[in-house]
Amino acid sequence: MQEITIVGGGIAGLALAARLDAQRFQVTLYEQRTQLPAVGTSLMMWPKAQEALAAVGILDAVRASSPALAVGSLRSAAGDPWLVVPAGGTVAVSRPELIRLLDSAVPDSVRRVTGRFEGASPKANSSKGSEVLVGADGVGSVVRRSVWGESTRPRLTPYVAVRGVVPGRLWEDCSGEYWGRGDLFGIGPAAGGTNWYASFHSGFRPELAPGEIDVGRALELARLRFDGHAAAIREVLTTAETEATLAQRIWTTPPLAGYVRCRVALVGDAAHAMTPNLGRGACEAVIDAVTLADHLNSRPVDAALRAYGRQRLLRTQALRLGSAAMMRIALAGRLQPVRDLVLRAAGGRPRKFPPPSN
Repeated sequence: MQEITIVGGGIAGLALAARLDAQRFQVTLYEQRTQLPAVGTSLMMWPKAQEALAAVGILDAVRASSPALAVGSLRSAAGDPWLVVPAGGTVAVSRPELIRLLDSAVPDSVRRVTGRFEGASPKANSSKGSEVLVGADGVGSVVRRSVWGESTRPRLTPYVAVRGVVPGRLWEDCSGEYWGRGDLFGIGPAAGGTNWYASFHSGFRPELAPGEIDVGRALELARLRFDGHAAAIREVLTTAETEATLAQRIWTTPPLAGYVRCRVALVGDAAHAMTPNLGRGACEAVIDAVTLADHLNSRPVDAALRAYGRQRLLRTQALRLGSAAMMRIALAGRLQPVRDLVLRAAGGRPRKFPPPSN
């Protein structure tokens, strides 16, 4: 049997471990986390990502745990709707639930190692005796830096993300993304409650410096930042509790010319971590994993890796650029009045668009 080492037990790593042919590969999965996460925001799964979840065997379970959202809207900071977008074909699943379901789909034959993977030689075809090494270890990927070089260290954006879940179904009347001056706030469905997320410029506050962020303080700053915004936003932040909130700076992966070197491959955020403004990071991580697994299951290893790289590079890099461009528009500062004027004129009355196909 051929050996595959997967570094990272998040969405991409678990999906890959679950999809690989256990009759062909001996899989080892490294993960630093000692237990599954209990807190996390909702992730929108678009149709192509749902196809990948179906391939892993968990789509029905994801749908069963996911509330339906008929439409989404783009709103001003005051809550006035500019654009209304049908959300048919998408499902919202909490990150902890998605990871739990993916974890349950991993076969018992996969060897699990709890601990830190120390990296691979840039010139090696394998590491620790493994035939293939896959970096699924996120934006700060050790595998990427070891094999692709220190120039691929993650890039820090000037924004902080604060997000969580609150009780109640406020999202039914107030769902959408609210764009202000240098900030945005989102409200959507979550299993048993309302999902919310906020982004704004971090400034030079020490409590928002890169590294470990004081969640309670970040939540206080979010309340101050959005105090003059729509009533729905203020209600969410008043209800939000530190224990059900996450806060972190937003990092991205620099552009890469390829996701495969020798027999080392990158998937998910290790390959193309993007800003969250298109809502595609988790989707593309699942698609990466299933695409790589299907090629490995059906082709010789080297041909499979090349096919994966060709298939996924251009699309994910385009989405990375698109997300960055959307972030600049959504979090506009001085140009915010012009942006709002254009969106207000484009809407006139709430404008509807056909649902996305992927």
